Amino acid sequence: MAQTIQFELIPDRKGVVWDLMLYIPTVIALGSIAASFWYGQDQNMAYVFLFLTTFFLIAGVNRVFKTRLMLFPSSLTTLTLTEQSINLMQRNGQAISLVKGQKFYSDYAGKSFGISGIDGSGKQLQFVFLKGQFMSPEKFEAAKEALRNRYK
Repeated sequence: MAQTIQFELIPDRKGVVWDLMLYIPTVIALGSIAASFWYGQDQNMAYVFLFLTTFFLIAGVNRVFKTRLMLFPSSLTTLTLTEQSINLMQRNGQAISLVKGQKFYSDYAGKSFGISGIDGSGKQLQFVFLKGQFMSPEKFEAAKEALRNRYK
């Protein structure tokens, strides 16, 4: 890969519906189980299920608002692949460059991929990119192929 390749990311509105259909029933079910244990005989199990409820709630909110809708200031808006690094631009204008230890992770379903690496300050970072975040399926495949060729 000799040239710089840049991909603009957009909000994934179709994916929001899928995530809401996944996370809302899960959080309600876990919360209901926690409540039944709380008012039953085993309050210790209620704490376990309350933790799980909170965990899935936070994970769901983060996935919907940061990754799918790109509303948080730390949401990624641009992915740029250069000869030496992977550059990412956040919604708040902050640039991130992964300069060492870059790794590419593809999923089996082909609907997302992940990258990880170390930035200039030595901090290990990881990011997930979803098919709906790219302007077209062809752009998603091009990004995936460029990363796959670079990190065989």
